[in-house]
Amino acid sequence: MELTVKDVARALAVSEEAVYQLVDERGLPVQQVDGQLRVHKAELLEWANAQGLSVASELFVAPGAPVMPSLAEALEAGGVVHDQPGGDIASVLRSLVAAMPLPEEVDREFLLSVLLAREALGSTGIGDGIAIPHPRNPIVLRVDHPLVTLCFLRQPVDFGAVDGRPVYALFSLISSTPKMHLHLLSRLAYALRDSACKAAIAGRADAATILAEIRRIEAGLSAGGVNR
Repeated sequence: MELTVKDVARALAVSEEAVYQLVDERGLPVQQVDGQLRVHKAELLEWANAQGLSVASELFVAPGAPVMPSLAEALEAGGVVHDQPGGDIASVLRSLVAAMPLPEEVDREFLLSVLLAREALGSTGIGDGIAIPHPRNPIVLRVDHPLVTLCFLRQPVDFGAVDGRPVYALFSLISSTPKMHLHLLSRLAYALRDSACKAAIAGRADAATILAEIRRIEAGLSAGGVNR
């Protein structure tokens, strides 16, 4: 979903002029569409997380939207992995790709090269020790169901994150369509705004605990009629 400047202003509770300032001064990600600025809701949530800003959840209500897979289902399929080795970005991304439960026919070296190329363009570290390695164009593979893999690193690694903190947790997203990818990215960004969920991640909790937090958050979204 592409948002207008007016939408973004409402979401951040600021003026439209302030939105343009955020673009110029704090790197709010935008695209030009027919001469107008547009922001994808997933990128807005990801950027707001990194900047420590709140986003009005009411903006993301999508009545009648088709049912999409839940983040909890994708994370359960992708797994939570602890004590991943690596001392720099390249080695931890290689470790991440190796840990992902991908079909045998997937070219893991190609996937790694795509993730490394994205980091060369700009860090995917969103702050608070968390990174979401993904390219600007979603990683779309022939998988039966989407996968979100969470890897906890054996030792934190400098990703050049906006807050300067080294990264200890990596989330990867693999799906079969761009729409599904962006849906899951939106849900992940939303979940990472939740203090209890972030505390579980910071504590390197086990899979059951983290999944329980994600399900709690998504149950709240469903109760509110929100399909993010």
